[in-house]
Amino acid sequence: MSGGGDTPRQLILWTIAAVAGAVVVVWLLYLAREVLLLVYVSALFAIGFSPVVRLIERQRVLPIGTRRLPRWLAILVVYLGILGVLTGIGALIVPPLVRQARQFAADLPRLVEQTQQYLVTRGILSEPITWQQAIQQAPAGTDAVGTVLGALWGFLGGIVGVLTILILTFYLLVETEALVSTFVRLFPRERREQVAAVSREITLKVSAWLGGQLFLAGVIGSSAALALGLLGVPYFYVLALIAAIGEMIPVVGPVLAAIPGIAVAWSVSGKLALGVAIFYVIQQQVENHVLVPKLMERQLGVSAATVIIALLVGSSLLGIVGALLAVPTAAIVQVLVQELVLREEPGGPDAAA
Repeated sequence: MSGGGDTPRQLILWTIAAVAGAVVVVWLLYLAREVLLLVYVSALFAIGFSPVVRLIERQRVLPIGTRRLPRWLAILVVYLGILGVLTGIGALIVPPLVRQARQFAADLPRLVEQTQQYLVTRGILSEPITWQQAIQQAPAGTDAVGTVLGALWGFLGGIVGVLTILILTFYLLVETEALVSTFVRLFPRERREQVAAVSREITLKVSAWLGGQLFLAGVIGSSAALALGLLGVPYFYVLALIAAIGEMIPVVGPVLAAIPGIAVAWSVSGKLALGVAIFYVIQQQVENHVLVPKLMERQLGVSAATVIIALLVGSSLLGIVGALLAVPTAAIVQVLVQELVLREEPGGPDAAA
């Protein structure tokens, strides 16, 4: 009888211990969120590049007999290929980009003065101010030196983060087969084939997303360079590069990338600024209603509503980084739901088969 009386007490103690353990785990995950985010981004890149690495690995074009390329060498080929493409693009873009950037830096004081005069004539600004006056009139408690140092520290942190992602992605690609095999063995034997199929499907989805993002950035940057150059906008190489980078940032990126182009065009004439604004609007309409739907729905199989919801949730949780990771994460969740949940229902695909 005493043993029966102890059972509820033990159950309560185990429940309290489980809840406390869960809280501790969640708190530790929260403390390590930045590291976990780097790991997740690296995993996405590793998954995205995995099909390309596997394709190169299977080649026997080198004089090494019938053996396939070592996996580390295939990964190195991918890295060198990306570096070669970036170097080739840089050789074409960097010289005019540097020249236009220098011209832009030299012309920046005139643009600032012209903008201030426009604001003064509209009554938005009482009188033109210098940089020194702007710093002196900054809100109380503002530390300009601290702000600059914080920006530099953030920039250095970003470089370290990128290098960390590249290195971790390399090692994840090297250990892909072992990691996937170990992961599959965590499941019961009768489910392993299904889990392996889900892993392959996720790899295809993420790889399609990564290729689609690079394709969109290239299309937007090239079309911006062509259109702005034909319109006679100064520094169009710089503005096209900004547009390509902005395309990689969902929702707000294209809008923010359009502001410098319109501002530079405004320094020439209001008519040119209007033409540039119209171009950006048309470009984004084509991107939103033609390019993105075709890529995301055809390659990823993710509906437009799912993309929008994922972007809203991701941006609210992690800001721009969350928006960047929203679409591939939504594709992964969709695959998991379809393969591991819906197929188990009585009316699911497996039941129909």
